[in-house]
Amino acid sequence: MSLTRAERNIIVSMWGKIAAQADAIGTETLERLFASYPQTTTYFPHFDLHPGSAHLRSHGSKVVSAVGDAVKNIDDIASALSKLGELHAYILRVDPVNFKLLAHCLLVTVASHFPADFTADAHAAWDKFLSVVSSVLTEKYR
Repeated sequence: MSLTRAERNIIVSMWGKIAAQADAIGTETLERLFASYPQTTTYFPHFDLHPGSAHLRSHGSKVVSAVGDAVKNIDDIASALSKLGELHAYILRVDPVNFKLLAHCLLVTVASHFPADFTADAHAAWDKFLSVVSSVLTEKYR
């Protein structure tokens, strides 16, 4: 699945606003993930999972940074996220379905932070982009 030029433009144009709030968006995304899908907390036994904790802020920032790497390399997302996919598949052994769950939580968080920008076209573009990101991260499992 590839992104159209219009979809890439939407993603790249919104990214500046998202990056400016990366810490808040990353933290809130993880809070949503753990509240909505508590089974995902099993990968973080050493984390303080209380809302706003330093662990959630730190890891949330890493999540948004990785998405930023995908945005910056939107024409070659697979190369940009290859090492991250290997880490999660071979070392951390994260269930690949969790990438889709995380993508959904990020989509909801972005929509809630930028309602005026999150048009139907933006929603479709971000959904497709995050599906590509999830797919790339699960490549190593196949």
